[in-house]
Amino acid sequence: MKSNVMVSRAAVAIALSTFAIGSAATAAGPQIVQGPSADPACYAPWSADTKFFKFPAKTGPYRIALANGYIANTWRIQMIQTAKAYAAQPEVASKIKEFKVVSTGEDVAAQISAINNFIDSGFDAVVVNAQNPKAFAPVIKRAKDAGVVLVAFDNILDTQDAINVDVDQKGLGVLWANWLIKHIPDGGKILEVRGVAGTSVDTDRHNGIHETLDASGKKWNVVEVVGKWDDATAQKATADAIAVQKRFDGITAQGGDTGVVQAMIDAGHPFVPFGGETENGFRKFCAADAAKGLKCSSAGTGPAQVAVAIKTAIDALQGKVIPQSVKLPLAVAEDPNFKDGQDFYSSQSDNFFVGNSFPTCGINFSAQEIMGQSKANQ
Repeated sequence: MKSNVMVSRAAVAIALSTFAIGSAATAAGPQIVQGPSADPACYAPWSADTKFFKFPAKTGPYRIALANGYIANTWRIQMIQTAKAYAAQPEVASKIKEFKVVSTGEDVAAQISAINNFIDSGFDAVVVNAQNPKAFAPVIKRAKDAGVVLVAFDNILDTQDAINVDVDQKGLGVLWANWLIKHIPDGGKILEVRGVAGTSVDTDRHNGIHETLDASGKKWNVVEVVGKWDDATAQKATADAIAVQKRFDGITAQGGDTGVVQAMIDAGHPFVPFGGETENGFRKFCAADAAKGLKCSSAGTGPAQVAVAIKTAIDALQGKVIPQSVKLPLAVAEDPNFKDGQDFYSSQSDNFFVGNSFPTCGINFSAQEIMGQSKANQ
C-alpha cells in the first residue's frame, strides 16, 4: 500500500512538472490579441479574419538569423544582399546584437536543421524563406515553445503559429493570366516557365494562372517547363521548348524572364504577350521591344520584402502587436508605361530586381546599397 502511495505521489509530481513545463512553453509563445497592429500602414493583415500576435517583450539588442534555402538565382542573391544592407542601417543595427545568414540549398532537412541550431543557440528570432511550406511543423513548435519569433516571407509556412509576410502570390498568377487573356482573346498555346518545385510561391502562382485561364472559357494549351527563377536555366528551358513546340502565342514566367526573352530572340521566335516578374533586364526588353510585339505585364515584389520580415521580427520582439499574416503590395508596371529611371534602370545591370521599396514601412534601397553586400553565409 505504501509503495502504491509513493508511486501515486511520484506520478502526480511528474504530471505537475509536465504541466508546468507545458504552461511555461505556452507562455513563451505569442498571445492572440485584438488589432490593429502597431504599424497599420506597414502591417496590413491578410484578410478580415487574420488574428493578431503579441509576443512577450524582450530587451534588445537582439540576435536574429536568416535561414535561406535555395540561393542559385538572382532574386535570392539580391535578397541576401538586401537583408545585410537593411541590418547594417544605423537605426536597425542599434537593435541587433548579432545577425547571422545561412543558405542551405534545396535540402529541406538541412534548412530545418539550421533553424533548430539557431533555436538551440539562443537566437531571439529566425527569419526564413522556406523550401517547403508543409515540412516545418516540428521546428515551428520548437520555436514557439522556446519563445523564438519565427517570421516566414516569400515562401511562407503552412501554419498559423508563426508570422507570414508575403504578397498575394496566387493573385500574381491571376494578374499574369488576365494579361494573356486580354491580349490573346481567342485562346492559344502558352509557355509557362515555372520556379523551384515544391515551394509555396511556385505552387500558388501556378494555381492562379491555371484557374484563371480555365475560367476564361477559352481553349488554352499550356506547356510547362522549369526555370527555377534563374535566367540561364529559364533561357535553356525556353529554347528547348521552342525547338520542340515551334510557336507560342503567349508566355508567362515566374522569374528568369530576361533569359526567356533572350531565348526567343536567339530562336527567331516572334515577340508575344508576356506576363512576368520584375527583373530590370526583362523590363528593359519590355520598353525597347514593345513596338515589335512584346507586350508585357511585369509584376511581383522585390527581394526587399526580406527587410519587412526583419522589421517585423524586431517589432515582435519589442512586444508590438503584429498580424499573423502580413500582406505586402505588388510592384506592377505594364505596357505601354515603362519609364526609364522609374520602372527600369538602363544604367543598371540586367540582374537586378526592381521594386525594392516599401514606403509604408519606411524601407527603400538604392542599387548601390544592395549590390555592395555579399551573398555569402556569415
